[in-house]
Amino acid sequence: MAFGKHKKISPSFKNKVIAISGHLGCDPSYLMAAMAFETGETFRPDIVNQQSGATGLIQFMPDTAVGLGTTTTQLAQMTAVQQLDFVELYLKPYTNKMHNISDVYMTILYPAAVGKSAAHILFKSPAKAYQQNKGLDANKDGTITKAEASAKVYNKLIRGLKDEFRG
Repeated sequence: MAFGKHKKISPSFKNKVIAISGHLGCDPSYLMAAMAFETGETFRPDIVNQQSGATGLIQFMPDTAVGLGTTTTQLAQMTAVQQLDFVELYLKPYTNKMHNISDVYMTILYPAAVGKSAAHILFKSPAKAYQQNKGLDANKDGTITKAEASAKVYNKLIRGLKDEFRG
């Protein structure tokens, strides 16, 4: 599993990610890579995006947190292991639909793209969503495809599978 020996995660975190992934029918390394990307490899439950207010392991938006029966403030006060319960709750509707790393990441970034092709366009300039994610537009053509959006998460997967992190 990616990031298994990473000093920023505990054995209990690793074991819970494996269990959750089993329930959801996805590769635990994919989930770890998505959380690594979303947290800048810190795996901190209290990390906050100052622009959006998104918080935690998968950057829960404030409205999403409320829909899950909590708040971003409460999520930020949890341990990473505790917050994984909300990661699982959020991902539950996508059980057995996360067949690749792109689909795992789409559950977080743009759920409507789960199961779509790599060429599927997520955002186009000048839309606000494009502006907020323009760093993902690898070829700078004014559109962000599913493949482009997932590329940085894939790079986290490759990094996490290196011997010094694998566990």
